[in-house]
Formats: sequence, structure tokens, C-alpha cells
Amino acid sequence: MALLEIKNLCHYFGGLRALHQFDLKLEGGELLGLIGPNGAGKTTVFNLLCGFYRPSEGEILFRGERLTGLRPHAVTARGIARTFQNIRLWNELSVFDNLCISQHHNLGYGLLDSLLRTGRFRTNERRVRKQAEEMLDLLGLSHVARELPKNLPYGLQRRVEIGRALTIRPQLLLLDEPAAGINPNEVDQLIELIRWIRDQFKLTVWLIEHQMRVVMAVCETLKVLDFGETIAAGTPAEIRSNKRVIQAYLGDQEPAYA
Repeated sequence: MALLEIKNLCHYFGGLRALHQFDLKLEGGELLGLIGPNGAGKTTVFNLLCGFYRPSEGEILFRGERLTGLRPHAVTARGIARTFQNIRLWNELSVFDNLCISQHHNLGYGLLDSLLRTGRFRTNERRVRKQAEEMLDLLGLSHVARELPKNLPYGLQRRVEIGRALTIRPQLLLLDEPAAGINPNEVDQLIELIRWIRDQFKLTVWLIEHQMRVVMAVCETLKVLDFGETIAAGTPAEIRSNKRVIQAYLGDQEPAYA
């Protein structure tokens, strides 16, 4: 059974077709890239998968279970976590608190336990705090644990957002343009981080990215969208030389992948 299977996924905004007959079968442990020009429908795919949009047609299966129609928190609880193109952190809370709150779906206690400070509450709060501390240590963020995210460099904010997603302990991690806004010196660090995350946490990574240096260095396979349609799929080497992909991005010019 594939970890994720998407069949004939279509989505319309009014009369505008944003995605048409998108198909995918993703096995556990893969590192897949989704690329395409601006407006191609890439983030729409992630939003459909995560429950932010409801598909006009098609279905989504995760570990054989149908996700279509589930709300975002229910999708997260099943083992799918994501980051966003525009970083969405709780900027008035510390980095540590961001990583604690992200575990709300798996707290293991209710409102009454919280009010009465029961044994269940204390046990699970210790677990949440320990998991946040471990993630900060793994990602090299312990030194900024008490900082507000908004006061951190953009590259560190990205790392915090990824760490927050990882505290969910997902089986599938979706990264929406993780290189957006970071400087060239941080790109190499990001490439190594994505590889390390896949190997360290034994999970599947699916990323949307515009920086071809990241895509070509990280991804094992790629799918390419243009105007909501899949125009190519294959290895980075195959995509690099695909004439239809080159034309979608640059007309008749040769792409610069370095």
C-alpha cells in the first residue's frame, strides 16, 4: 500500500480551473519535489491534501484511509504536517512555546484535567515539554528557546517552523517553498537539513520549491505543474532536459540550474 495516493484530483475557484486530474502515488521514505511556474497550482495541491480546500473532484488516500473532506486538524492527527510559504509562527510566544503548542492534538488530557492540575495533566505536560526540548536540541535551536520568533533571522524562523511541524511526529512532511526569503549562505544549510530530517525521522518529504538549486540537490523525483496540469514527472536529470518544462519556465531559453 502506498503511503499517499491521490487520484484524479481537480479543483475550481468559481469558473477558474486551478488543478486538473492530478495523480500521485507516494511511497514511504521518498523525497519528492513539486515544481512549476507561479500560479501553476502547487500550493493548491497542498491545501487540498491538508483539508484547507475541499476537492471539486477526485480523492486522497493516506495509508489507505480517505482524507477527502476531513478538516485540517483531523488530517494533522493522521500524520501529515506542513510548513507554509509565508512563515506562520506565533510571534508573541517563545520558540519553546511554539513547539509545545503544536502538540495540542495529542495532549492526552481535557479541560477538567487542566483546571484541576490532575496527574494526567502533569504527566502529559512533562512529555510535551520534553519533546519540545529534544526537538530544539536536534535542530540546534536550544540557544533561542526563549526568544520570540519575530526577533530571529529569517533562516532560523524557517528552522523553527520546520521544528514545530516535526513535533507532530508526522509520517509525511510537506514543505511549501522552504527556501523562500533565505539568503544564499543559508541555502546549503537548508539542503543538508532536509536530507537530515528525512533520514533522522524516517519520514517522507514532499516539497514545493522555486529555487532549482534546492530541488535538484534534494529531490529524488519531481512532478511539474503548469496551469493546473501535470506536464512532466521523473528524476531531476529527466526534468532538467524536458523541453516542455523548459518552455513552461523560460520559453526557448535554457534554464540555469546551478
